[in-house]
Amino acid sequence: MAASLLKTSSMSLRTKLLHQTGLSLYNTSHGFHEEEVKKKLQQFPGGSIDLQKEDNGIGILTLNNPSKRNAFSGVMMLQLLERVIELENWTEGKGLIVRGAKNTFSSGSDLNAVKALGTPEANFL
Repeated sequence: MAASLLKTSSMSLRTKLLHQTGLSLYNTSHGFHEEEVKKKLQQFPGGSIDLQKEDNGIGILTLNNPSKRNAFSGVMMLQLLERVIELENWTEGKGLIVRGAKNTFSSGSDLNAVKALGTPEANFL
């Protein structure tokens, strides 16, 4: 089982084991279901999470949504999860710099996405 998990994709071993056993990265005891959360977050596009891996083992993670002062959109939240998984598997990695594009770190989350996720219609609260 472990050998097949390691060959299947670039996911971290922890993530592969969670998927293999049917568990989720999200805690369903609070009413969150991974696929529902991802589907809802995908409705809020804009920006990107960019990752550069340098030969010296230093990664540079850039929050790239300068028109909104690098606020996290729903898509960016999903991309952050993907980049973290990628970094978990980067065996040459030694350190990480997190920065924002265009001289602004981040103003937080896009409030439109936060409002939508917090409404009763979203069924997440």
